[in-house]
Formats: sequence, C-alpha cells, structure tokens
Amino acid sequence: MSPSKLSGKVQTVLGPIEPDDLGVTLTHEHLLIDLRRYFTDPAEASRRADVHAPLAMDMIGRMGTAWAYNLDNLALLSVDDAVREVSSFRRAGGNAVVDTTNGDKGRDPLALARISRATGLHVIMGAGHYVPLFHPSDIDSRTEESITETIVRDVTVGVWDTGIRSGVIGEIGNLWPLGDNERKILRASARAQMETGAPISIHPGAHNDSPAQIMGILTEMGVDPRRVIMGHLDFAIDDFGPLKELADTGCFLEYDIFGVEQSDVFYVDDYLRLLTDVQRLESIEFLIEQGHHDQVVVAQDVCQKRQQVAYGGKGYAHILENIVPRMRKRSFAEDHVKAILVDNPRRALTFK
Repeated sequence: MSPSKLSGKVQTVLGPIEPDDLGVTLTHEHLLIDLRRYFTDPAEASRRADVHAPLAMDMIGRMGTAWAYNLDNLALLSVDDAVREVSSFRRAGGNAVVDTTNGDKGRDPLALARISRATGLHVIMGAGHYVPLFHPSDIDSRTEESITETIVRDVTVGVWDTGIRSGVIGEIGNLWPLGDNERKILRASARAQMETGAPISIHPGAHNDSPAQIMGILTEMGVDPRRVIMGHLDFAIDDFGPLKELADTGCFLEYDIFGVEQSDVFYVDDYLRLLTDVQRLESIEFLIEQGHHDQVVVAQDVCQKRQQVAYGGKGYAHILENIVPRMRKRSFAEDHVKAILVDNPRRALTFK
C-alpha cells in the first residue's frame, strides 16, 4: 500500500481503519513476545531450581524482583492465552491495542491477526529494532539505508510474506548513553517515518537527558515531533523540569507501565527506576496543569507472564478498571480522561 493511501488512516493488522473507529486505546502493550535474552543466571544455587520450571503462583512469591531468573516468565507465546488475557480489556470497554513487539522480540503478524479477529480488538503492530541486547548479530554491518528499507517494507508491503503491515515504527529501543547502532537505527527510523507517515514509538534510556537527546536526533533528521510517542516516561524522567521541556517539543508523552512499581522489578543493567501508579497520575496532572493534556497516552506494557491476570498480575484492563476511577476521584476532567484514552491515541496513530 502506498504511503499516500495510508495518509489519514490508522493501520491495523487487519488493514487500515478510520481514526474515529479506533476508540479506547492502549498505546504500548505486548500480546506475544519473547524476552528470553534478558534471562540472567542466578548466582544462588537455590534460585536455579526455578530457571527452567514453568511459572507458578508460588514461584512468583519467591521470585520477588528477580523476574529475569525464570525463562518461562520472559515469554508470552500462546495465542489462546493472549486472547483470554486481552479480552479483559475488551470487556472493560477497550477497543484497540498497540503491540510494540518488533522483529527483535518475536513479532508474529499472523498470530496478531488471529488475536484481533478472536477478540474484536484493533491491533497495531510494530517495526524496527529494540535495545542492543536484542539486535540481530549482523547489526554492525547493516547500513542505515537497509534498515530504512526494511521498516518501509514492513509498513507499506507487509512483514515477510504475510501481507500484514506494521502500523507503528517501534518500539525503537535505546539505552543511555546512545551507542553507534542505536543512533543508526534512530536515523533509519526517522527516514522511514518521513517516507511512510507512520508514527514512531520510542523506548528511551533511563536518564533525564535521554528523551531530549533522542528527540534531537529525530528532529534533526526532519521528523515532526507530533509523529513521536516518547514511551516509558515512568522510568526515563524523574524530574518535572526535563518533563516540561520534553512536553514543549510537542511529542506524545507515554506513561505505559501502569501496574508495575519499583519494588516489583530490578533491571538487567540495574538502571530501572519506576514510579508508582500514584506518581504516574501526579505526573499526568502536572502535564495537564502545564497545558499538555492533548499529548498524554497510557498503557501497561504487559510483557511478562507474571503481569497476566492468570499469574496474579494486573493484566491489560488495569487502567480501565482501576486507574480511570482513580482519575475521577482525583478530579480529572472527563474531557481529559477521554483525551488520554481516545483522542490522543487517535491523533498519535493516524498516518500523516
């Protein structure tokens, strides 16, 4: 499909739709994903018994923050499980999910299409490359031009020979500080964005300066900031000063790990610093007070089994079932709630 035919549309795994058909949208989730490259072999003998075991409820209690010690926890591989889990979001009033799983993490176009048909949810699929740990072995030799070509093909023709097209470039993974390959992928993603009109979804590094640095690279390449969804602000920025500066660029501002807090996780590189749900709401309130209500989008980034309801997690419906009521108790205006759930995702995901 030519870029001109995508302009003004939202591209799902079942084809382009009108933006007004999108409805309540989670802008950063994973229905199927393989994160086993994050696996960390525990030093303690007693923990090694759980490495290859199927994830179980009693294991989650023992696991504590050590989510990377169990291989089963790191892989969402079942279509049936995905349908069951994400249906809770559908029943709660949800309409659409952006699956930001790209080719580095087990992207599965045909399976996403089956999930979409089975649930009635619009599913938007990702493209591009994740953080360096997940990069293909030949990434050093891949040129900016070849990476651009692959992303453009994913968006305009389809992934592999499936004919199923990506509707977002992302999540594009970055750490702090940026490496050469991350810069190359950012530039390629920028080129692909301008060629296709697709939005870009960013995984920044956990440093107050990381989102601004990434925005600088993208805008220097010519990307309109309004085409960028800056994700993971739950850990990327911990000060309102840099947050306001980022908001002033005009990009979309994504709080996308609702339901997971600092006490729940450690990060493989020991850099993760997560807000609580209350702090997420306080940050969004600050953005609204600063006049940026039309840039905020939200999600839960379900990407491990222990986040699924079947394993005691909060699942895909947490925002609708628990956070939206809290917003209203905190006196969020109904127009602002609607903007965050419906209007902002619609504008963010519409091809330009």
